[in-house]
Amino acid sequence: MTLDTSRRGFLASAAAAAAVLYVGVRPNGALAAGAAPAHLNPFVKISADGTVTAIVKHFEKGQGPATGLTTLIAEELGVSMEDIQYEFAPSDAARYANLAFGQMQGTGGSTAMANSFMQYRQAGAAAREMLIKAAAEAWGADAAGLSVEDGIITGAGQSAPIAEFVAAAARMEAPAEPRLKDPSAFRLIGNPKVKRKDSLPKTNGTAMFAMDLHLPGQMVAVILRSPRMGGLASGFDDAGAKAVKGYIRAAVLPNQAGVAVYAENTWAAFQAREAITVDWDVSNAEHRSSDQIREELLAAVNAEPEFNVTGADHAATTEQIEGAAQVVEQTFYFPLLAHAPMEPLTCTIEADADGGVTLHDGCQFPSGPHMALAQIFQLPMDKVRISTMFAGGSFGRRATPTADYQVEAALAFALTDRTRPVKLVWSREDDITGGYYRPAVAHRVRVGLDAEGNIAGWDHRIAAQSILKGTAFESMMVHGGVDHSSVEGAADTPYRIPAQFTGLSDVAKATPVLWWRSVGHTHTAYVMEVMMDEAARAAGRDPVDFRLALLEGGGADQQRLAGVLKLAAEKGGWGSAPEGRSQGIAVHKSFGSYVAELVEISGNADDGVKIEKVTCAVDCGIAVNPDVIKAQMEGGIGYGLGHAMRNEITLTEGVVDQSNFPDYEPLRIGDIGAIEVHIVPSAEMPTGVGEPGTPPAAPALANAIAADGPRVTELPMNLNGVSFA
Repeated sequence: MTLDTSRRGFLASAAAAAAVLYVGVRPNGALAAGAAPAHLNPFVKISADGTVTAIVKHFEKGQGPATGLTTLIAEELGVSMEDIQYEFAPSDAARYANLAFGQMQGTGGSTAMANSFMQYRQAGAAAREMLIKAAAEAWGADAAGLSVEDGIITGAGQSAPIAEFVAAAARMEAPAEPRLKDPSAFRLIGNPKVKRKDSLPKTNGTAMFAMDLHLPGQMVAVILRSPRMGGLASGFDDAGAKAVKGYIRAAVLPNQAGVAVYAENTWAAFQAREAITVDWDVSNAEHRSSDQIREELLAAVNAEPEFNVTGADHAATTEQIEGAAQVVEQTFYFPLLAHAPMEPLTCTIEADADGGVTLHDGCQFPSGPHMALAQIFQLPMDKVRISTMFAGGSFGRRATPTADYQVEAALAFALTDRTRPVKLVWSREDDITGGYYRPAVAHRVRVGLDAEGNIAGWDHRIAAQSILKGTAFESMMVHGGVDHSSVEGAADTPYRIPAQFTGLSDVAKATPVLWWRSVGHTHTAYVMEVMMDEAARAAGRDPVDFRLALLEGGGADQQRLAGVLKLAAEKGGWGSAPEGRSQGIAVHKSFGSYVAELVEISGNADDGVKIEKVTCAVDCGIAVNPDVIKAQMEGGIGYGLGHAMRNEITLTEGVVDQSNFPDYEPLRIGDIGAIEVHIVPSAEMPTGVGEPGTPPAAPALANAIAADGPRVTELPMNLNGVSFA
């Protein structure tokens, strides 16, 4: 062997050893590549040793983007799932905006896969073509005859790992339109054997959640908040806290929303907080109780609606209903609900050597806290950094329009000399009483049926506490006074309903309210699907056939909704339940996906209902990761059923009554006998799966109970005539 020990040879070898290939897009959306990420937002990084890293722009709270987006890169690049790793993208909305949210970086609305499917495939395909081109030039071969499989480039009688061509590829321009794989050639996309990338670190303890972080010299801060919603701290007495070992100090937050209590560790902070008394100004705080809020919402749906959502002729709808052969009518009420993720809210802030700050957080919407911290600390945006970590669930709670808990942490840090990191910790009790909930909502529906049992008119009125009004999103997402999140799933139902009117009235918020897994669909799906069963029963028709008739002759929405309805009915044995069991079915479109669920129960409402089986059919376009889709459907079903069965948040004179899982009981593993998920094969673009499994679950259960028992129109079920085994 001859060694090249010249200076030029040494430098060339060193450059190759340090080479990194980044592939992504420029802020204008054009594909780009280079040896440094400065001029582009990279989605894939390939190091000189051939290590491939997917840079995941959607945070991981258990819903699967760390696996899904990595799969797209691996598929197009030609590497195995074992040979690709991932890291979370930095907070940089200019580079990593969620295209569904405009210029904001964030994860939500089941948009991760729909937003990123083509971006990540194109980045992987571009990297593949650049590496092949580099190999072709090195071998003097035709690039068309080369391919990449399991990280090895082969063809023209030669083969070599991709690592050998990283340095050369890093000097190339990215192809403007790389050739994507034909779906018939997919080895990873759609493969049910592809397992989650985050399962191992989460089971062996190496995954770092925000709660796990412990920085040298950090202080722990907890917030003593007003028990009454909206109360402000005007002063405090910490004499008792001074006796707690590890207690450091306390201070009223600059916005007076609470008192920050600092200690050397979490236990000391909680103990000290218990020993502090606060003077609360509750003059502008919430003083209503849940019964009063309920009455206000029910009064609103029994009055003329404030907004005509769809512009339909209300008088004409009323005339159709009044002239119908029979009228079916129900009023529904849905209470406040907490998100209750398994990991309560927490984050850590530290000062950086360059005068900036870093936020360590399971950050769902980086753009919000990024801007808030820049304002609080009077820093340019590039001096605020967010290190995104795993989050132990969210269901919407970590994506508040006000960046509430991150602002708490920033204000607590700003009150110190900033020489020590500050870790903000919420307890489970803080979380349940924390003040951001699924809104309380009421519905009233009147359906007229003609002599043949067909719908002649549908009058649907909704009274809700608006999520978006009064927030930074109002100008973008509230149109004509209508907060669409209050009426989605009803006003835009795929059912072909004649003379349909939808009206909306806003009712004053009792607490800060927020999107909760599947947002407005959580209540609109329940009402739509329960009323479909009520109308079918009144018409003397089979509930599945009744729904299918309302989907006939439609377009893609109707056909896909009918497809999952038929599949769930077939796989769940609709109409052939064993003796002693009852069945209920529901179908709903949300977040671009179509889901039908059939619930089979035993027992009865008086002696105890047992959920024996849930059969689910889902059409979410191309099924990138069937294992993830199945898990998300199972989780969404459990989330929807558990809350409908026994959960509510109530207020007594503005004070939340519930505080932890003993009085806000989560679904138990024994509550559901089995869940079976069937995925519809599809060539359509992928849509969301994090939320669509939730909406049909509760109405399918309600319809199963009503088959031989009471019709439940107010939740939770266990407080409204239904016991569970």
